[in-house]
Amino acid sequence: MTTPLPSTAGLSDPDYAAFAWARFRRILGWMAVVAAVFIVAAILVLQYVYGPMGWVAILAVIGGAGGSIMLAAVLMGLVFLSSGTGHDEAVEEIN
Repeated sequence: MTTPLPSTAGLSDPDYAAFAWARFRRILGWMAVVAAVFIVAAILVLQYVYGPMGWVAILAVIGGAGGSIMLAAVLMGLVFLSSGTGHDEAVEEIN
């Protein structure tokens, strides 16, 4: 694994930008695995409690639960990207 450059380099440095975006994609990949496990567990619990589910209900669980988890992952990943690349500090310096 490559060592990250100082956070003052920011995304204007191509090497650091590649590192930062790779970290962002890695976070999203792990969160997709978490979302898939949660979706399977949620469908199994719902089928146990309510009986067999139709395709519409299964798609609603996938879209609702999976979509919510992935939306949160994307937004938090962007927060980590912004903070890790020095963009937050750059905004504070302007004010």
